[in-house]
Amino acid sequence: MDKSRDKILVTGATGRQGGAVARHLLKNGYKVVVMTRKPQGEKAGMFRSLGAEVIQGDYDAPESCDLALEGIWGVYAVQNTWEAGVEREEEQGKRFAEFARRKGVTHYVYASVGSAHRNTGIPHFDNKWRIEQTVRGLKFPSYTILRPAFFMDNFTSPSFLPGLLEGKLQTGLKPETKLQMIAADDIGRFGFLAFEQHEKMNGVELDIAGDEHTMPETAEILGRALGRTIRFEEVSKEEVRKMSEDYAIMLEWFDRVGYNVDIAAVAQKYGIRPVTLSEWAARVNWLAKKAA
Repeated sequence: MDKSRDKILVTGATGRQGGAVARHLLKNGYKVVVMTRKPQGEKAGMFRSLGAEVIQGDYDAPESCDLALEGIWGVYAVQNTWEAGVEREEEQGKRFAEFARRKGVTHYVYASVGSAHRNTGIPHFDNKWRIEQTVRGLKFPSYTILRPAFFMDNFTSPSFLPGLLEGKLQTGLKPETKLQMIAADDIGRFGFLAFEQHEKMNGVELDIAGDEHTMPETAEILGRALGRTIRFEEVSKEEVRKMSEDYAIMLEWFDRVGYNVDIAAVAQKYGIRPVTLSEWAARVNWLAKKAA
């Protein structure tokens, strides 16, 4: 790869993990192309200011993806289940990989999900496994699959933040269940590594996490960061199922099986010490989150 010439296309850059990957690549002097449906948006403008090229692209508009992949050496591909739905995400992921292969992309990095390869029965895990199979079958000159665990950054999302600000961590996990999790910025660090050391990372399929805690432990850690007492409240799976069968199945699997990343071994092998939940929470600007 020639850093002065070869371009890396990052999809999902206006989201958490794609954005983290793009920032780490830009910080290290790579030529980055950001694909977004809203090239005139605020987040797209931020990437322009960091030196990225921004191009309009929509997974559901195949011709735009074809154009976005023109002249691209490497790709970081991520899709969003909660936005697209399980079936459509699978269609998007497979089609985009096929386009990339036809366009001559050399190194393809696919963002899957932790334990996608373990036959979990979780719809939005199993569909990513099928996308992984497509990526393998396309026989790119080089590819890497990253499988991150639950995002620490989810705690700042609308699903969790309002409750936290009221002193409650509400989720459908049993109090004794340990959940492995990772900061989005650490996904960015692994994403950067997949390109920086693409020859070494060729064929690597890696589950990644940074910490693991029960929800009562998590409530205590987040409470310290917010400067208030937060208590864990278990939500019944029946209540979760009313909102999302897929999400309920995932929580049941977390209780019964769970992610199985050897966090210390991965950190040692790849030279990336991930941040702990306590470190991540201490870095969050909770005052800004409250005001948003």
